Amino acid sequence: MLKQVAISAAALALLSACGAADQDGAMDTGETQSAAAIIDATALQAMLIDADEGSTIELPAGTIEMIDGLSLDVAGVTLKGAGEGETVLDFSGQTGAGEGLLITSDDVIVEGFTIRNTTGDGIKSKGADRIIYRDLTIEWTGGPDESNGAYGVYPVESTDILIERVTVRGASDAGIYVGQSDNIIVRDSLAEFNVAGIEIENSTRADVYNNTVTNNTGGILVFDLPDLPKVGGHSTRLFGNQIFDNNTRNFAPPGNIVAGVPSGTGIIVQANDKVEIFDNTLTDNRTAHVLLVAYSPEFSDERYNPLPRNVTVTQNVYENGGYEPQGELKMLAMLMGGKLPEIVSDGVNRWQDGEPVELGLVIDEPDTVGYVSLGLGAYPVNPANLSPSDDRPVGAIGERLPAVVLSHSE
Repeated sequence: MLKQVAISAAALALLSACGAADQDGAMDTGETQSAAAIIDATALQAMLIDADEGSTIELPAGTIEMIDGLSLDVAGVTLKGAGEGETVLDFSGQTGAGEGLLITSDDVIVEGFTIRNTTGDGIKSKGADRIIYRDLTIEWTGGPDESNGAYGVYPVESTDILIERVTVRGASDAGIYVGQSDNIIVRDSLAEFNVAGIEIENSTRADVYNNTVTNNTGGILVFDLPDLPKVGGHSTRLFGNQIFDNNTRNFAPPGNIVAGVPSGTGIIVQANDKVEIFDNTLTDNRTAHVLLVAYSPEFSDERYNPLPRNVTVTQNVYENGGYEPQGELKMLAMLMGGKLPEIVSDGVNRWQDGEPVELGLVIDEPDTVGYVSLGLGAYPVNPANLSPSDDRPVGAIGERLPAVVLSHSE
């Protein structure tokens, strides 16, 4: 039987008095909870350090003013609040630049609370297998700003990840990000007012479905980048998502990889393999609903393939996209009458002086759904090579990717 550790407001106040003498004991938090405690990270951190493997730590309703970030390195711990908006960890006064919560142990569940205004990422887990993020809100309440933390939830270098019913607002990179990981589900979540709503990067076997992705710069990104410990992202399915009004200005700090994402994009697949995009609804994304592009900067990683391969786009619903392209695509669109169709490929099928390769793209949509290949051929881009074509890549849809199965999820 799991040991359960219930942290009441009174217990938190007592811990605060012992671990942080300069903090007050309690405050009236109005609508949230009148008996919440003010503590710094020292008190709560002690609970995480001393937790038994397999135990549950319950946080009370109320707003807890945090000064330092938290870390958890005990396996099997459940950190559970009284509910989103009920238990709030407020990092507005955070003095360091780190995460709100860093998890480095396996079989952890975090659920039922809100994290606000961290200096760095909201919750990061690294090398933490079989982790569950559930019923959480991560937000920066000042709206889109490059000084906001980069990621809302940020599992990396892990296996068997479940993210469900999570809301992220205001991340200056990606709201929900999964990097260099395997066997992933992101579902039933809301990503809004981030630079990238949801990003799957350098990862394998991911199902992203039934999410609402709106008011970001770019909706859902499936990227593969060079020079990381794991390259060769593949086997991602995007389906059943509502992706609309992703027209927020790009507020990523300069030099960030997503700083190049044009405002108004629904889905971007870059340099990834075996991606299925189906049964999504894409509406009012002003640059394009779907972009299929190669990685354009120079690189030296011999393991890396910069081209998108074996991408299937089928049975999606599109409405009112490409009406006001942004970024570099704005200039290219002007050469084609000022607008872009629903699906846009950069048409890059080789790297520098290499030979053209077959990309295996399949656009299996009705003729009423527009498509264009810009025909750029190779990077670096030479505008003289621009050769737009609406001849869509067709072919039989091959064997479909299997569903991701997580043995540790309910």
